[in-house]
Amino acid sequence: MKHGLHLTSHFEAYNRRPLTLLEASCLLPTYMASSPANHEGFDKFFESWLTEQNQHLQELISASRNNQHTDDSDQILCPLVERVVSHYDNYYHAKSLSTRDNVLSMLTPPWRSLLEDAFLWIGGWRPSVAFHLLYSKSGLQFESGLADLIRGLSTGDLGDMSHEQLCRVDELQRKTIREEREMTENMARIQETVADSKMVELSEAATEEGGGGDDLGERVESALKHKEEGLEEMLHKADDLRLRTLRGVLDILTPMQCVHFLIGAAELHLRLHKWGKNKDEQQHHV
Repeated sequence: MKHGLHLTSHFEAYNRRPLTLLEASCLLPTYMASSPANHEGFDKFFESWLTEQNQHLQELISASRNNQHTDDSDQILCPLVERVVSHYDNYYHAKSLSTRDNVLSMLTPPWRSLLEDAFLWIGGWRPSVAFHLLYSKSGLQFESGLADLIRGLSTGDLGDMSHEQLCRVDELQRKTIREEREMTENMARIQETVADSKMVELSEAATEEGGGGDDLGERVESALKHKEEGLEEMLHKADDLRLRTLRGVLDILTPMQCVHFLIGAAELHLRLHKWGKNKDEQQHHV
């Protein structure tokens, strides 16, 4: 059985490439503009990105049904998987550009629902969730294909993972959790600086000066700028871990298993977003 798509080298090259003319013309005017409402541009980009993700989902579902037992399935599936993951990569390129201008909006994105906000980790999905998704999808497909597996037939999906694959997944999960915990601790240290001596001193000065003048305002901006730089660094590291985790999982799976995993990821993301928006709309009309 042929395992892995070896996407790492492909995406390392992709990360180093310059933005295409289309990407630059679409992204740079919006994300590099110094405007307090800059997040509104990313909001539109995100909605467009979701539409494309739904289109990719339909392609993945079609591919999973039409290429189960064909000899040339890898030649069909590999380009599709790379295209879908490139779509994720485009999202993080755009997010990185916007983060430089307004990291606070990217950490608390207004284009997401309250339900999604409740599950955010440093401005996005927790990397270890990828493994829970993989195991959940694998368990469901194992149960569904149990009869075939008992007869010695290969289902080719996530319920048919080999012992070697499971060991590699476990190793990657342990490594990812270690990095995730380290970042969580670093983020906590940054958050604790909100009550450091400089912030307390400035809050006292604001009380004494009745809100503060220009000099106090400049000191506050200087103190907050340093903290925002720390938050920006953490967000970049978190997004990097998210992408590395996604690629790492896909490198372990066969092309058909990659398709099934990406179907599960897209379905969960799109449905959670829709359910959350529906709940927000219901609460708005209460």
